[in-house]
Amino acid sequence: MAGALRLMGVVAHPDDESLGMGGTLAKYAAEGVETFVVSATRGERGRIGAEDRRPGPEVAGPIREAELRSAAAELGVREVAFLDYLDQELDEADPGEAVARIVRVLRIVRPHVVITFAPDGAYGHPDHIAISQLTTAATVAAAAPDPAGAGGDPPHGVSKLYYMAWTRPTWEAYQSAFRKLVSRVDGEERQVSPWPDWAVTTRIDTRDHWPTVWRAVRCHRSQLSVYEGLERLSPGHHQALWGSQEFYRAYSLVNGGRTLETDLFEGLR
Repeated sequence: MAGALRLMGVVAHPDDESLGMGGTLAKYAAEGVETFVVSATRGERGRIGAEDRRPGPEVAGPIREAELRSAAAELGVREVAFLDYLDQELDEADPGEAVARIVRVLRIVRPHVVITFAPDGAYGHPDHIAISQLTTAATVAAAAPDPAGAGGDPPHGVSKLYYMAWTRPTWEAYQSAFRKLVSRVDGEERQVSPWPDWAVTTRIDTRDHWPTVWRAVRCHRSQLSVYEGLERLSPGHHQALWGSQEFYRAYSLVNGGRTLETDLFEGLR
């Protein structure tokens, strides 16, 4: 394929790019792939520092945006874009408008491969679920002529769409290093739903890039009270945590079959 390959990660909040797909972004950036990150929100309603400190969107938003930009630079990401939605409100956004915003970015960047959250939102987080749905719709809409609000950019067909698809061993390692991930929605508790091994279509070897991921994670200084357990991990444990990343190939225009992929760009090189 002529020209540089391009990879885009679409996430809900700052730190999703490092904790969720950092190894993959770092690996491909190091290989010369042009990498991009789109975040729907700035994580404006999250904690800053101590567990009980929530300074509000006006204070937290700029802090977390700056942290994401620093982390992206560590990962080798070429550009970062924001969709300008408020944290914890993404699932209430007008879907036509939100899809059009993602379409606009897809048509400008023109990535070959897009990665985002799975439909379950990893642990049922409404913003994660919403960005999965919106991104999936946008990859379809971007290839169609002139959806409303897309800005008049020429259509672009994404060749491959992937969902993050972590299996039980990956989740166990992740939660032992951090904390049990729980999302309370409408009075009900949602927890991690690991993917079965047979459903994983793609496993990326990122062992050589765990130091980069760790540096990117540490850029999110306002969140380190949540991640303090990582500070005590040995290099071996860090490698185990960040050493591979798993995906489900939601669609591909260039390859298929049951053979486990080891490259998101299989069929494109």
